[in-house]
Formats: sequence, structure tokens, C-alpha cells
Amino acid sequence: MCGRVTLQTPAVDLAREFALLGVRAAIERPRYNLAPTQLMAVVPNDGQRMLDAYRWGLIPSWAKDAAIGNKLINARCETVAEKPSFRAAFKRRRCLALIDGWFEWRQSTKPKTPFLFRRKDGRPLALAGLWEEWTSPETGEVVRSCTLLTTGPNALMAPIHDRMPVLLSSAGQELWLRPEPMEHAALQPLLVPFEEDSLEAYEVSRIVNSPTQDVPACLERAAA
Repeated sequence: MCGRVTLQTPAVDLAREFALLGVRAAIERPRYNLAPTQLMAVVPNDGQRMLDAYRWGLIPSWAKDAAIGNKLINARCETVAEKPSFRAAFKRRRCLALIDGWFEWRQSTKPKTPFLFRRKDGRPLALAGLWEEWTSPETGEVVRSCTLLTTGPNALMAPIHDRMPVLLSSAGQELWLRPEPMEHAALQPLLVPFEEDSLEAYEVSRIVNSPTQDVPACLERAAA
């Protein structure tokens, strides 16, 4: 599972890093502990190559209410092409989710121990995501939402958790953002653990355990 992320890189820098054509919507402030149901920075495959902000937690277009999105924050790459909640989006509505890092908890300790994963060079990461557009039957509000794909762990992740988000290389990003419908066979080679050489991980304070704590201290290394 990937259930918390960080993003401090400004929108203008994200646009430059990922060769975007503009900013449709942006995360207005640095996020040190971004949680599901909150807005995430995304680039949808709508052919516009624009930065946007979608609710984290996929709400399928056929859902009766938005609450289902609270349970659909991740999609397992092994089953994403078959699951009713994800299969249409996987084929037609893909996106990049842009982050600076993500948190995961070592399950073998009590209490669980949080770790931050990020690039060694500090540059932002592009995760493979899916998006949907849902219209509230009660209010008519249109909500765009997203979910993050997960795969097995690389060598850095394995001692902490048995899942990690799907990180995309520059070439993978281009394929993932193609606007036309794509079949599983064409996308499957992207759904693999990312090489660990460019990543680092370190233990952080348990302050991050609470989603109400969205402060720089969430990123600090835990005291030895």
C-alpha cells in the first residue's frame, strides 16, 4: 500500500521537470504528509500535458456516492486490468501522480516504524496512476479523482513492506500518458519495481502517523 506522500516542489518546477505545457491547477502549499481524500498533483492523459489536482481515492463513474473512493487509493498492478473499479480507467484514463517522496511503515515493529522513501538527488517522482470523473447524483458536482498503482518491492523496499508504488522512467511516462486506449500487454512492462540505486530511505518521526500532522518535522530523520 502507498497511503501517504510528500510534495514540496512548486508547480512551476514540476512543469519544468516533466516538460508540461502549463498548470491547470496546483497544490497551493507544501505538503509534508498528504493523505487520501486530499488533492494530489497529477498529469492526466487527456492530450493536454497540463498539471492538475485530483482527489486521492478513485471514484468510479458508476459509483452511487463518493465514499467508495476512500477504499480505492491504490490499485494492484497484478489485477488492475480485470477489477471492475479500475479496468476502464486502466485502459483509457491514466495519469502521472507527482510527488517528492512517500511513506511506508515497517510492520514487524510495535508500534510500526515509519520510513520516508525518495530520490537521492531530491528530484520529484512520477507515479503511475489512474483517474476518473464522477458526477454527484445529488448535487451535480463533478469530481475528478485518482488512484496509485502498486507493485512488488525492490531491494530497498523489501525489508520495510511487500508493496511499493509504480515509479515511471521518462520513457515510461510518455507511454503512460498516451491518450488513446491501451491494452494491458503494452503497459505491463512498466508495472515493475523501480531500480533502487537512485532511491534512499530513512526512518522518520512517528509524528507522521497522524494525517493531521502536515509539518516539516514529518520529513526529519528519527533520532538515533
